[in-house]
Amino acid sequence: MQPSDVARIANLAKLAADASEIDQYASELTAILSMVEQMNALDTTAIEPLAHPLELTQRLRSDQITEPDQRKYFQQIAPMTEDGFYLVPRVIE
Repeated sequence: MQPSDVARIANLAKLAADASEIDQYASELTAILSMVEQMNALDTTAIEPLAHPLELTQRLRSDQITEPDQRKYFQQIAPMTEDGFYLVPRVIE
């Protein structure tokens, strides 16, 4: 990748790239693209795709209520309630 490519990409992406760092970015991007080309050259037809790199099972907790229902307590301080619902002013006409 040429430094002019990096400058053009930075301009298209609306990124501020310091001119003194453009050469370094070009070198690093070239190395990354080279590594991707090496990976693409590998034969992976016999390798099964993974959904996740680690084969772990999630620990799940039992589905139990851990806190009591406090709706009546909280609605005591609400300005207006009706049938267990909070009443709020209409905001859309």
